[in-house]
Amino acid sequence: MPKPSAPSRERILVGAADMISRRGLNATSIRELAKHASAPLGSTYHFFPEGKQQLATEAVRYAGEAVARILRKELDAGPVAGLRAFLTLWRGIVVDSDFRAGCPVLAVSVEEPPSEEIPPALLAAAEVFEGWQRLLTEALTAHGADPDRAPALATLVVASVEGAIALCRAQRSMRPLDRVARELETLITAALDRRA
Repeated sequence: MPKPSAPSRERILVGAADMISRRGLNATSIRELAKHASAPLGSTYHFFPEGKQQLATEAVRYAGEAVARILRKELDAGPVAGLRAFLTLWRGIVVDSDFRAGCPVLAVSVEEPPSEEIPPALLAAAEVFEGWQRLLTEALTAHGADPDRAPALATLVVASVEGAIALCRAQRSMRPLDRVARELETLITAALDRRA
């Protein structure tokens, strides 16, 4: 949970992303999101006048960009370094929360939309996943992977890690993430070695 201080837009986004990663979006009210961020409800509406959907959408984008920044930095050293950083990030979140938190992007993605319309938070989640996949695809291609195969491998990385996070939370064990890490690293290394 964010440290209490003067309410800031960023602190509310961080708190909302954390709460969504723990309880999902549908099970969380804007009042609970504000409380979790240690922000007055009035400040929350000041920064997010459209309410819960706006806050959730921006929290998903914020979390997605935070992960993308780490990926961009680490992928410069290669796809395996990027994968390791991606895994380390999620390991920290799951372990530090005692298996209570996962990925807010996934949490929004797996919930049933409250209406027939596709909610903006779900659209934001799709954009975030696409962005992570694009970063991985570019790094794989730049480091020698087959350009025709790189997008599928990038999708496999994101899907496998997100699924492993869910398994870790359910099983209260990091074993699924460890297994996925080994397999993905083997696949990425093989994809890069084929072009060498």
